[in-house]
Order: sequence, then structure tokens, then C-alpha cells
Amino acid sequence: MNENVCKKLCDMFSLEGKVVVMTGAAGAIGSELSRGLAEVGAEMVLCDLNQERLDELAEEIKGAGGKAVAKKLNLLNISEIEPCVKEIVEECGKIDVLINMAGINKRQALFDGDEETFDRIIGVNLKGAYFMSQAVAENMKENKNGSIINVASYNAVMMLGGNCIYGASKSGVAALTRSQAIEWAKYGIRSNALSPGHISTVLTAPLWDDPVRSKYMLDRIAMARPGKPEDLLGMTVLLASDASAYMSGMLYHVDGGCLAGGQPWEI
Repeated sequence: MNENVCKKLCDMFSLEGKVVVMTGAAGAIGSELSRGLAEVGAEMVLCDLNQERLDELAEEIKGAGGKAVAKKLNLLNISEIEPCVKEIVEECGKIDVLINMAGINKRQALFDGDEETFDRIIGVNLKGAYFMSQAVAENMKENKNGSIINVASYNAVMMLGGNCIYGASKSGVAALTRSQAIEWAKYGIRSNALSPGHISTVLTAPLWDDPVRSKYMLDRIAMARPGKPEDLLGMTVLLASDASAYMSGMLYHVDGGCLAGGQPWEI
């Protein structure tokens, strides 16, 4: 490749020198994106409840020549957020990018929903993202620069049965993203939402292994295959990098053409 082309691409998309904080980093998607972001230069701060998995991931990234530190964080305990963010800033000097990846779900019919499940899902997916963003944005405000990437979902705009609470939380994340974009733009902070479609992970394996449910989903995906965690990396790099300097307040779907209408009838 032409040297000038390589330099231009690196200038636009490199995360060299950027401190990226990710919640939910120990999960299947979070760990895959953490490795990918580190490979393009990001200094990763990995936050999650699973300390053992975090430590393994941090060592894996460092073993491959990247930079990573692990921070145990329970988003259901809001009092942990501010001290964690303060510690990150003290150790890393700044936070350039926040990725609110942490998310949980429990499929229940509307009539079966209970308060404990409601509070846990909303607490992690929406409340946690709100207060984590608030704490991190204070540092970004001081630096007059920052990118927040909230992770929404296909269920923010379309629904699968049994996902009412999860969908409500992710619709809230989409609204939170727009609010952050308009209120914090004057501080140099951008906020966008990454919206994955039907992604195949260990947690979603029961759906893909079910012949009825998997056919239902595949029929609605234009590319006729489930997404993989690594399919989300390109958009994440874009939103974290300077290449998206004029992008804010939007919901970006990475769904294989699902929302476009799925697979067409025979023509």
C-alpha cells in the first residue's frame, strides 16, 4: 500500500495515545473489542465484575504487545463508579473514550416480569451507563475532548418476544445518547450508540441452537448469517477515533441488513 495512504489511514483511525475505558469488558463482545482496540493503539482500561477474567484479558492484551489494566467494577453499586473513574484518571492521566458495553438480560413474558429482574436489567444497562458517563464526562469536560460509545441493541427499535425489560433499557440508552450529544457538545464530547443485531455468543447459543428460533432470526437477516463479535470492531474503531469527529447523537446499527428488511422474497 502507498505510504501516504497508510499514513492518512493511521492519522484518521489510529487510537495510539488514547485511553479507552470499557465496562463489561470481560464478556464475549467486550473482550473481542478490547483486543481489537488495543491492536490499533488504544490503552485499554477493562472494567467488569469478573476480576479473574479481566486479569486474564489484560495479560493476553499485554502479551500481544498492547496496553491494558483491569478494574473491578459493579455498576449496580453506583457508589463504586466515581472512585473507580478517579483512580483511572490518576493512573492514566485522562480518559479519551468511554464504551458502555456492560449489559444483562433475562427473557421473560410481560406478565411474568418481576421487580428484581426489572431493577437489575435497568440498573446495569441504563442506570449504570448514565452514571458511568456522568463521572467520565467530568474528565472529558476538563480536556475539552472525548467520545462516548453507548451500546444499544436491535431491541432498541425492534422487538423479540420476552425482551421487554431489555428493550426498554436499550431504548433508554438510545435516548441517553441523544441527550449526551446535545448537552455535552459544547465541552467537546461526542456521544454515539453502537447497535448490534443478532450476534452469536455463548450467551445467545441457546437461541441459535433452536431450529425454530434460529430460522426466524436468519430469515430476517439479509446476509443470512448471525453476526460475530468481531463484526462490531470496525464501527467501534470509527466511533472511538478522530475519523468520527463530526458524528454525534446517532444510533449505528451493525446488523447484517436485518432492519433493512431481511431476506427478500424470490423475484
